[in-house]
Amino acid sequence: MDIYQSTIRPILFSGLKTDPEWLHNRTLALLSWLSSNQESTLGHWVKGQLQQRFCLNDGRLEQTLWGVNFPNPLGLAAGFDKDGVAAGIWGSLGFGFAELGTVTFHGQPGNPRPRLFRLVEDKAALNRMGFNNLGAIAMAARLEQLKVNRLQVEQLKVNRLQVGINLGKSKLTPLAEAADDYRSSFGLLRELGDYFVVNVSSPNTPGLRSLQDASQLSLILDALQQENVSQKPILVKIAPDLEWNAIADVLELAQSYGLAGIIATNTTIRRDLLKTQRIAATGKPVTEEAGGISGAPLRQRSTEVIRFIWQETQGSLPIIGVGGIFTAEDAWEKITAGASLIQVYT
Repeated sequence: MDIYQSTIRPILFSGLKTDPEWLHNRTLALLSWLSSNQESTLGHWVKGQLQQRFCLNDGRLEQTLWGVNFPNPLGLAAGFDKDGVAAGIWGSLGFGFAELGTVTFHGQPGNPRPRLFRLVEDKAALNRMGFNNLGAIAMAARLEQLKVNRLQVEQLKVNRLQVGINLGKSKLTPLAEAADDYRSSFGLLRELGDYFVVNVSSPNTPGLRSLQDASQLSLILDALQQENVSQKPILVKIAPDLEWNAIADVLELAQSYGLAGIIATNTTIRRDLLKTQRIAATGKPVTEEAGGISGAPLRQRSTEVIRFIWQETQGSLPIIGVGGIFTAEDAWEKITAGASLIQVYT
């Protein structure tokens, strides 16, 4: 057990009763500073300490997908760094790639607070953030500067962090205009990411999951294909709550469009596997709180979905596995089920 698990985590989770979103924002602010000040004396020293502690350079861990080299298969899942403010530091924390976003074309505040809750007994979190982000224009400006720095790194022939960008629909955009919304974001960001994700599976934007239907999803994919002049890898992120036949429909569509892969899975709206009965911060039963569940309760279902995708496609469609990964054994379970890469967050 390290110092975080033995000392810092108990203080943050219990002693201070810290609001999880407040803590998340403070942590991200610190990482943002490090990302922006890596060449300062202090920033350079901290970065070196992080790399010494967290980075493992081993050729056996490398993965190449879609012509993109991943130093290792462990990635940061979308949702932590929604605006890409810490994009320059994730590689120093041992990640082989980081998925930024979810970003929408229009900046938006997200859902009312409180909107993020710890379910400690379940090793889980409940969130209904609602795609809070500054918008695609702001992210593009930030990543343009990062792109300059990354070119400097490439000249030194050092493995660089790969960047994915997760695209969502703006809340104010009607569902009928979703395709144009995704296309507008992609057009701004397409030269700034190594791969892109169509997020139609968050439960926290009204009607969004209906876009997983093949007839709706095809409209979005048509729009993105028209914009994808540089042939960037495009993946779709799916919900764990889809029935098998619905997942099969998405897979058929993905293959017909030549998509780069599937991310399995997003959060679940199921509550039946939870030990937690009531949310302490609101006093309401967990069954009455809207939002998606991530963490340990999602592990088995996400692995089942990964295995189903691999079997249905005979391994021809790359999978990024996410959901309930806490240990190396959890990660290996996802990989042996069919995932080429994995992501962590909760």
